[in-house]
Parts: sequence; structure tokens; C-alpha cells
Amino acid sequence: MNNTEIKIRRLELSDQLQLTKLADNSDISNNLRDSFPNPYKEKDAQSFIYMTLQQNPVTSFGVEYNENLCGVISLILQTDIYRKSAEIGYWIGEPYWGKGIATQAVSQIVKYGFETLNLIRIYAGIIEYNTASMRVLEKSGFKKEGISLKAISKKDKIWDEHRYYILNKTM
Repeated sequence: MNNTEIKIRRLELSDQLQLTKLADNSDISNNLRDSFPNPYKEKDAQSFIYMTLQQNPVTSFGVEYNENLCGVISLILQTDIYRKSAEIGYWIGEPYWGKGIATQAVSQIVKYGFETLNLIRIYAGIIEYNTASMRVLEKSGFKKEGISLKAISKKDKIWDEHRYYILNKTM
């Protein structure tokens, strides 16, 4: 990928229209939790951006490709005895699929999680039919931990969840 720059950055209010345009896609929401709005409206983008602006520490970022917002990536910090762990979640807008963007964004947020947030473990649960996301995690150094059988209810069907993890090697 020559002449391209991928980075994660804080979301801004000016991202609202692009975020709405990219996120309003059932091919994205079908791979995410049901709490991800579908259809995705401007008010959803605005609420999400405002929520990220309040975060301390920051755990949700826009993914930028050649200076264009192309997706979102987050770490969901865990609590209590799991406080040194975070769940990773991400999506890339369909016009940007197949360019290796998600893999680079995952690597960047993992580095941030380990170096800045002092996490020990980052994990993900992927719906069995989302093989593209499994490949992203594997290319980013995540290992498959196991499969939780019949763990997910999505689109009126029951699916297996593939669990992935990566550990902070400095701890």
C-alpha cells in the first residue's frame, strides 16, 4: 500500500456526515452488536461523536485512510477483576474494504492499549460468518482462544462466537 496513510484519531463533530454515510449499511451492522443502529442516522453519529469527546481515557477513535474518515475502532475497557483487559471492536466502511486498513488500525489501537492504557489483554468475539474480521485479527497477531458454541443470537438465527486474544508481551 504505497502512498497511503492509515491512522487512528479522535472523532470530530465535522465527521458526522461521513460517519452516517458509512455506518448506514446493513453489511456492517450485520457483523456488530444489535446496539449498533440500523438504519444509522445523523443523530446516531452525533450522539456517538459526543460520547467519544467525553471519554477519559479516550477509547474510541476514527480510522482515517488518506485523510478520509473510513471507519471506527474502539477498546471497551473492562471492570472489576477484568480491569486490565479490553474488548476490541471495529468496522470499516464498505468503499474501503480490502485495502488492509482494518489490520493496520487494529495494530495501532493494540499498541495504544498496551503502551498508554497499560492493558494486559485485548480480546474479541466474532460471529462465525465474519471470516474477514477473523483474518484481520490473525494478521494483527491475535490468537484464536476457542469457539463458544451457539453463543450469539443475530438475524433471527443462533451462531457460534469465535474468540480471539492478544497479550501484552511486556507484562
